[in-house]
Amino acid sequence: MSIDLQEQAKRHLWMHFTRMGAYADAEVPVIVRGEGCYVYDEHGKRYLDGLSALYCVNIGHGRAEMGQAAAAQAAELGFYTNWSYAHPRSIELAARIAGLAPGNLNRVFFTSGGSEAVESAWKLAKAYHTAQGERQRHKLISRNLAYHGTSMGALTATGLTALRTPFEPLTPGGAHVPNTNSYRWSEDRDPLWAADAIEEAILFEGPDTVAAVILEPVQNGGGCFVPQEGYFQRVREICDRHGVLLISDEVICSWGRLGHWFGSDRYGYVPDMITTAKGLSSAYAPLGAVIAGDHIAEPFLHGTAAFSHGFTFGGHPVSCAVAMANLDVMEREDLCANVRENEGAFRAMLDGLRDLPIVGDVRGAGYFQAIELVKDKGTKETFDGNESEDLLRGFLSGELYRRGLICRTDDRGDPIVQLSPPLIAGPEQFAEIEAILRPVLSEASERM
Repeated sequence: MSIDLQEQAKRHLWMHFTRMGAYADAEVPVIVRGEGCYVYDEHGKRYLDGLSALYCVNIGHGRAEMGQAAAAQAAELGFYTNWSYAHPRSIELAARIAGLAPGNLNRVFFTSGGSEAVESAWKLAKAYHTAQGERQRHKLISRNLAYHGTSMGALTATGLTALRTPFEPLTPGGAHVPNTNSYRWSEDRDPLWAADAIEEAILFEGPDTVAAVILEPVQNGGGCFVPQEGYFQRVREICDRHGVLLISDEVICSWGRLGHWFGSDRYGYVPDMITTAKGLSSAYAPLGAVIAGDHIAEPFLHGTAAFSHGFTFGGHPVSCAVAMANLDVMEREDLCANVRENEGAFRAMLDGLRDLPIVGDVRGAGYFQAIELVKDKGTKETFDGNESEDLLRGFLSGELYRRGLICRTDDRGDPIVQLSPPLIAGPEQFAEIEAILRPVLSEASERM
């Protein structure tokens, strides 16, 4: 069976963001089962899923009730579209999301996932401004190293050069500003410098041409960059001053990842739109959404007006039923509170690794944390391209997996190790993570 799976995987399966040639003489990792914070491969080996698959299995693996919710919905109504029709699950889920979202964000436009949500939010921003008589507002401002998705509009927002250049020309209208990585700032820099850079970009582009600013509460790309105190309040002021919409990209940062339903709640701001996916259904079924303020929806609610956009599977009844069951679990077990109560212990464990020569910075929020790896702690010198390749792909990634920990090693900015465990994790899992991370990072330090 497993030989069959290996042969078929290598012959037919095209994996995402994967160097396929890496498996010419090596096994494809085949994960066959999950339970709680753990997954198991085809050989029965257990791994601590320190990444929640891809920041998304928030309630943990193996929840039978999720499958039961899907089966019950499929038996009742397997599919109907939200194009000019509605069905009970999309209505109920939209109302539930609106009840949890901040401010007046009461309108929910469903998508199949995160990239589609970002794509939809940009299109909605353009359509909103057109309805206001400002058709020229079409530009989108985002941050360096930010990842917002892979569809062509979302890729324009993405601030990672290596992901962008193979597919240029991209959707026009993107502009990028500095991120909030204060580890790389000079000590005398104004802490709200990166927020003010957004206003500079708006003024440079021409305020009457900018549709929206899109920012993650904690930026994923580059390794869990947190905002400075007052950052989002300053950005909100800037956007309001220039008539620009603020989109909070919470594909990762919502549904408890930062200890709150939404990352914007944690940092005390109300955006005009939220993009979300992943933890909305804990990835037991594909689902995303744009959550828009009443003021954004208002121009489309009268006469012959329409937002001419949609996806066949957006708001799929089975996915919505699964999302409802997911939110039931989160509320019943108060998983947001679990993150808040255990965040300190999780962070203390990671901060304890700072004694290792290779650990330069530890940063993040909630169950979304990163370690930046450096060549020299004193000067913060980073690794060059070849060294980073050898460090991450030549050693760290494979060795962590071999020892039973799934996490993310990445060097699209400076080299990092990223950890984002299921929201059910606690001190037992933190101890397991440390027991693997510490010796592997020690060995990496010696090797480099």
